[in-house]
Amino acid sequence: MRLIIVAVFALLFAAVVLPARTPQTVPNPIPAPPDVASAPANAVKTASGLASWVLVPGSGKEHPSPTDMVTVHYTGWTTDGKLFDSSVERGQPETFRLDGVIAGWTEGVQLMVEGQKMRFWIPEKLAYMGRQAPFGLLVFDVELIKIQ
Repeated sequence: MRLIIVAVFALLFAAVVLPARTPQTVPNPIPAPPDVASAPANAVKTASGLASWVLVPGSGKEHPSPTDMVTVHYTGWTTDGKLFDSSVERGQPETFRLDGVIAGWTEGVQLMVEGQKMRFWIPEKLAYMGRQAPFGLLVFDVELIKIQ
């Protein structure tokens, strides 16, 4: 009899309690933009080769300097559309000194004002210079949240 009670309890537990638990799921990766393979012809290009496009205008008036601390949300893809890093996906913006990141970020984020969101096409010579992955042209969507 005791064995039957234990078996019934186990079945009830499995049928009622276990399905009520929410499984931990990995969120769907953020899809790559349609222009991830290369910058559109009307993107703004700098002498260094950085290309940019304003996605959302900002409300700020000042641009950060290379020695400023900035808080940003960003997502980065390779030109074949593979997501390789995203503060958006992690749900936590990043704060760093602007001259402590890759040259393409240092140059690009200085073009921004608070509240602005831009897409950058960063050539390898302004990214990791072939020394580490990801290699080649990198594409980032960056939102400048705060200049400190």
